[in-house]
Formats: sequence, structure tokens, C-alpha cells
Amino acid sequence: MSTDPETTENTEPGVAARGAADTGTAAPDADLAGRDGAAGSRAASRAAQDGPADSDAPGTGTATPDADPAAQREVAGDAAPGEGAHGEGVHGAPRDDVTDAGTAGADADPVRQSPSDGDGESAAQRSEAEAELAAQRIERERIERRKAEKRGPIDSGAKLSGKAADLLAAVRAVESGQKPVATVFGEPERAPRRPTAEPVRRPQPAPAAPAAAPAPETVGAVGRVLADGGAPEALAPQVTAALGEGADEQLRSDPWLLLRVGGVRPEQADGFARALLGADCRPDDERRGRALTGWLLEQAALAGHTALEMSALIAALAQRAVPDAESAVQSAVAEGEALVFQDALDPTAPAPEPAEDGEEAEERPVRVLIGLERYALAEESLADGLARLINSVPKQDGSAEDWERAAAAAHGSTAELVRAVAGHGLVLHTGGEASRAEPAALLEVAAGLGLRAWAATHTPGGRDRFAAALRAGQGQGNSGHVQEGAGRGHRSDGRDASRATTVAGLLSGVEGPGRDADGALDLDLLVVLDAPQLDVETAALLIESLPDGARLVLSGDPAVLWSAGPGRVFADLLAARICPRISSRLPDSGPLGELVSGIGIGELGQVDAPGKEVVIVPVRDAGEAVHRTVQLVADSVPRAIGVPPEQTVVITPGHGGAAGTRALNAALKERLNPGPGRFGGFDPGDRIAYSPAPGRTVPGAVVKADADGLHLSCSGLPVVVAKERVEQSVRHGWALTAHQAVGDRWPAVVAVLPGDAVPALSRPWIYTAFGRADRHLSVVHGVEQALPRAVAEVVAKPRTTRLPLLLATQVPATG
Repeated sequence: MSTDPETTENTEPGVAARGAADTGTAAPDADLAGRDGAAGSRAASRAAQDGPADSDAPGTGTATPDADPAAQREVAGDAAPGEGAHGEGVHGAPRDDVTDAGTAGADADPVRQSPSDGDGESAAQRSEAEAELAAQRIERERIERRKAEKRGPIDSGAKLSGKAADLLAAVRAVESGQKPVATVFGEPERAPRRPTAEPVRRPQPAPAAPAAAPAPETVGAVGRVLADGGAPEALAPQVTAALGEGADEQLRSDPWLLLRVGGVRPEQADGFARALLGADCRPDDERRGRALTGWLLEQAALAGHTALEMSALIAALAQRAVPDAESAVQSAVAEGEALVFQDALDPTAPAPEPAEDGEEAEERPVRVLIGLERYALAEESLADGLARLINSVPKQDGSAEDWERAAAAAHGSTAELVRAVAGHGLVLHTGGEASRAEPAALLEVAAGLGLRAWAATHTPGGRDRFAAALRAGQGQGNSGHVQEGAGRGHRSDGRDASRATTVAGLLSGVEGPGRDADGALDLDLLVVLDAPQLDVETAALLIESLPDGARLVLSGDPAVLWSAGPGRVFADLLAARICPRISSRLPDSGPLGELVSGIGIGELGQVDAPGKEVVIVPVRDAGEAVHRTVQLVADSVPRAIGVPPEQTVVITPGHGGAAGTRALNAALKERLNPGPGRFGGFDPGDRIAYSPAPGRTVPGAVVKADADGLHLSCSGLPVVVAKERVEQSVRHGWALTAHQAVGDRWPAVVAVLPGDAVPALSRPWIYTAFGRADRHLSVVHGVEQALPRAVAEVVAKPRTTRLPLLLATQVPATG
């Protein structure tokens, strides 16, 4: 069975219905019998390591669903050209690259993915990926406990009205053995304002033991069920991990549970169910509707949404030939597989007056949202934590006079940043690459005032660049309050005290200051660079880990692509206006800075590049684009610019297609490091992109391979990837997507834009790709006028999130 995602090939309104409505005739991809098991397993196993494929949306795929049919088809996976969990590649070929993106969100659950690669040390030493996933698992459990403690007992259903009451009635109907009925949506009363609660501190995470492999007999039993349904037995370990104990019985009783395996499409699950159930397989089967509801919500999360509007979800289910979409949603809610929310369209509006006798009560306009529990809990926990930071008084390290003296010694927006941090628990800071000097100066000031100050970046490369900026600032001595050696050196416990870390390393405990006795991060000030890359789950983990009285600065460039995971935390906070926002006035210099700055405001102008900082290379088709790219990396850029191939990166819109990362990496390997690829296609010296966890990519190189696995060097650190993990976590890395490259910079960048990449182009994508270059940018240009049109007109696709509403009910806007 192929686990490739849906493509837009031969897909139009009604195609999805054909595969499911007629239970006697399979759609072209629906019948699983006779599929190549090994190929299907490989496609599914690649899912965790790619992260999102890039497109015109600064996220992982489909547009925010709304009432119009085109948007609904995008949510359903039928009309998303360019990127996402479904859709066709930007080069016209079916997108098996987005299978990888399509699985990433699901595999982020530590139960479903537990990286087993290590760094070559003893078995007791956990890897960074294992530690990070363990910390996430512990934090999710703590969040759920905290939510239960906060809510306390309530009179079930007493405060519900409208659609929420209908869905509660559906839950009770299912519990009593009746079929839930579809009803007309109503509108709720205003939800009471929630007080800001202090967090419950969790103990310091213990080292994570590798996840136990499923019992061979369980995997074998699942494999037999798969074989009976015509699916490849190679999927048995993934199914077992997804369904847990008794997976074989669960799968036989509900074949559509196969959709919980990343990369499996609805047509394939329908074919599997048809083979197992025979005449009992019907398109109106309640199990099918419930499974498709969960699958669509997972696809929406991969596209960046934390919830879907009810109308869009119902329309998407109708696209999948679910006859009674409302009942399907009600069934999913009744079974606890989804949550329903009624959010006021204007949470700040006063509550309506009580109705007098004989008159109808005035109802407030609301929107009904459906979401998965994990993202709902994360978003609510994030809102609570942010409210705690904003409403609390920061720890007073240093007097107000000391802070003001430090601000007076600074200049421009740096002084504004210091003053804002002095009196607030949460501060937002925006700017480009040059603006990183301001957080660096802030850390120096904070260290001089006695604060335990740290910075966290999205990637190891970003961490190293920021650490270099810290060292440069300390060497210049640009603050009279910085103590000798502040911000660098080594702690007494042996931890590196360079004051720069990665977000993943900070949360897992592999890097950074460690945690105090209460389980909170042992710091007073945290500056998070690359803040647009924070998804709701990572942001919630980070906020909940901060101690009382700590200060948080979120800094980043709002014009880059958003996070690979669901949510748009930084953009939501900027729009909410609930805390100080400092805009840097340090421009990025030179022709590249001028070019990228213009793109950020929607203008693609010509720039003077006397040193060949920007070069345009026109091409006619994808084949010529690959040829010219190899020529640029191997010959032209080293000769004319002086940047060697190992310091040049190629950025292209997607993994698949004639000029995607796969084709480009194959051509670049043949030219730069030819070899037989004896170990999973890799040879010593190959450049790679290593994904220790979904949504994260670390550049590196292959050192060697032996019985222990593939030995890599990533940012100077040794990593050993076990043989069974290589295919899903390591790719060749001469060419990357913009999402894989965000957070890093290289001396030279070759941006590849073949003619059929037009649907993938957007202002955020172009801004991100072009902005990865430090000294030189070559644009392999085959899109003609589509490039300036995308810069001027194609902005970021919106994402449906609940964070703005949750914040509005707890924190007043400051304007």
C-alpha cells in the first residue's frame, strides 16, 4: 500500500466521492490489494524527517478553510497546489515529499515516535531528541492535570447553549445507545472571565528510556489483519504504535483506524475496509465518518490550524462523501476524539441584557470551532502562561536607576528594548538579521545587573551566530554595566555558559541553565530568537517552564515563514497588543539587505550589486534549472565569489518534482561527492539534513558508517543514527526547502524557481529563501512575472487559532 499523500492529479469536486460512495468499486488508489509493501512502508517512514514542504502559505499546507468551495477543497486535500499534507508538487508531479510533512504532525507524539539515535556515549546517556520528546510528554501530562484542577466540578451542561448543548445531547445520546441527531446551531452565552492561575511546578524531567518496541506477536497479529485487507504487512509496526494494546482487534473491528497511520489516505482506508467488511462497508458508516473527522483535523494541524470552523469541517467531510457530516462530527465529539468550542466573535463586547418576560433573549454572535484535544490544551496553557507573565511583577534584579542608566548608555531602539524589559514580564521585539545586536546588548546589560540571562534560537546555526554576536559585544565593551566575563565562560557544574542555546536543547535540558528545585528553568531573563518558528505546543512548554518573576523577550522577523507546527504564536501576540512591542531600527545593510527589505513590504526592486551580491540566472525549464544550479554551486560561485560549495546552500520550493530537493541533491551528489551510497544511499562526505524530531532540521555531514549506524557531524557535534532510523530522519542536504532553511544563514544561496513552481511562490517564501544569504544570492529564475506578482500580492495564508480570543478574555489590550 502506498502511503503517499493525496495529489491533485485527476482530483476535482466529486472525485473523492467516487472512491467512497460506491462501496463496490474502488477509486484508482483505493484498492490496497497488490500494492508493493516495501514501497508503501518507505513512503510512510520518510514522514517524520522532512518537516513541511514549502509553498505560498507560510506553514505546512492548505489555506485556512472558509465558506468558499476552493478553500474547502484545500482543507479536504483536493486543491492545495504546492505544499502541505496533501496536494501536488510544485513541479507537477505527485508529491511524495509531502507525505513526510503529512506525517510530521502526527509523529510529534512521543508515543508514536521515539528517536533512537545517540551521540556514541553510553546507553544511559539520552540523546537530544529523546530528551526533548520526554520533556514534551511530561509537560503534556502536567498540563492536563492542571486543567482538571483549575476547572473543578461543574454542573455538566448547565452553562451550554446552542450548538454546544446540541453536541452535549449527542454525547448523551451515544452513551445511551441512541444515534445522535443533527440540529441547528445556536449561539452561546458569554463565557465567564477566567482568572490567571499560578502554574503547578513539575519535577525536573528524568532521563528518558527508549520506547519499548512492540511485542513481536502483537506486530505479527496486526500484520495478518493488514494482509487480510490487502495492505502491506510492513505497516504493522506503525499501526501497532498508533493503536497500542490490542491493535489487531481494534483494526479488524474498525478498519478506518488505519487513517491514524501517517501518510495513509482516505481512499486507501476505504479500500482496506471494503476488503475486510465486504458488503457491510458503507459510506455512511459511523466509524468512517468519525475517522475522517479526526483525519481532517490532523491535516488542518499540519496546515497550521489549531482548530477548524464547523462549517469548513462539514464541507470537507461532504467532499469525502460522508452523507451526514454533522452526525459524523457529533460522533467524534461524543467519543472524545475532538472538542467543540463556541468563541465569541467580539469577546470584549458587553454581555447582552437579560430578556424580559415574553421576549427572546439577545444572543451574542459566535463561531463554532472543532479541534483536537492536544492543541486545545496547549493553546489554553499558553494563554494562561502568557497572562501570568504579563500580569505579574518582574523580579527586581537591579534598581530602576540601574536599568535607566543602562538604557541611557545604549542607543535608539536598543535603549527602548532595555526600558521595556525593565518594567514588563513579556516584551516583543521585531527586526531583521541586523537587529539581533539589540537582544545581544540586552543580555549584556542584564548580566551586568546580576540577572541570569539566556537566549534561545531555532537552530544550532542560529545559536552559534548569536553566541558570536555576544562575544563581539563583550569584546567591544559597549555597556558600562557589563561585568568582566558576563555572558560567557563555564559554570561550576560543567555546563556551557555561553548564554546561547537552542529552544529544543533548553527544554530537554541538554543545553542551557538547567532547572531549579521546582522544575522551572534556572534563569531570570530569556530571549527567544526566531520567535515566528514557535508553534503552540513548543511555546506552551516554554512559557510553563519559566519561573515566577522571570522576564521573556520574543524576538524575530515577522515577515518570514511561520512555524512548521500548528499555530501562529508570534503573529497572534503582535496583533493582540497586550504587551510592549519594540521595532528595531537597525536595517540590514548592503544590496542583499536592500533587496530583502523591499520584499518584506511587497516591492521587488532592482538593486545595485557591484560585488555580484545578487545575480539572476534565467532558465527555460526544470532540466535547465538543475543543470545551472549544479554549475553555480560547483564552479561559478567558488570562482567569482570565493565561496566554496560546502558553504553554499540551494533552496527550492518542494522535495518532489523535476527540480525539487531530491532531484537537485542527486545531481549535486553526483558532481560534488560521487559514490555508491552503500549505507542507505549515503557516503562519507555527503552533506545531509538531519531531523531529530518532526519539524526540526539540522544541517551536517556524513562521517562514516558502521554496525552502530550512520555517523554524522552536526554543528560540530557527533551524532549516530541507527540503521533503521536513517531512512526517516536523514536526507541529503545540499538542497533544502525554505522551511528547512529558516533560522540559518549561509555565505551563498542559490534560490531555484523553475516555471512550474509558480503556485508555491508567496511573499513569505521569497523573503525567507532570499534572506538566507549573507554574501551572495543567485536566483535561478524561470517564473518570469510571477515573481514580482507573488511579492506584491501573495501574502501569508491565515491560520485558524484560538489564542487571540483566549488572551482577550484574560489580558486587556494596551493599544
